[in-house]
Amino acid sequence: MNENPHVRAQRLMAESAVEVLGKVEEAWLREHLADCVDCAREAATARELLHALRNAPVSVPRDLAARTQLRVRLRAQEVSEAANGSLWLWVVTAASWFLGVFSAPLVWKVFSWLGSSVGVPKLVLEIGFVLWWTVPALVAVGVVLQQRALNAGTKGI
Repeated sequence: MNENPHVRAQRLMAESAVEVLGKVEEAWLREHLADCVDCAREAATARELLHALRNAPVSVPRDLAARTQLRVRLRAQEVSEAANGSLWLWVVTAASWFLGVFSAPLVWKVFSWLGSSVGVPKLVLEIGFVLWWTVPALVAVGVVLQQRALNAGTKGI
């Protein structure tokens, strides 16, 4: 694909401002700028602009670095606390599941005994058994969602 030499020169000038060109491309650009007055003028203008930008005085608050470091530390602490809270939630959830699995036969025996002594229908016992395990999980989900909503609300302030 044959590229317009002026477009190629512009592309190479932009690349040379950011990175080192290859020997072939640098030689071609030097030769083109020696032959083309318009591209040479554009290259000179670009060099002057870059020089002016590099030498332009920029005033920043004296405590900018300290404030930035403080914000980075605070954000790292937030992330760390969130990770620790998440880990704690996983540990508690796993323990809950293990306890639930191993205690299910005992809980069913208690429900069965209670049902036989009070005369509760088997369907009601089964529904009660399911609720025994799901209600705490639903409450935990509600607490987690509420906590996330509160955290999102405080970050927006």
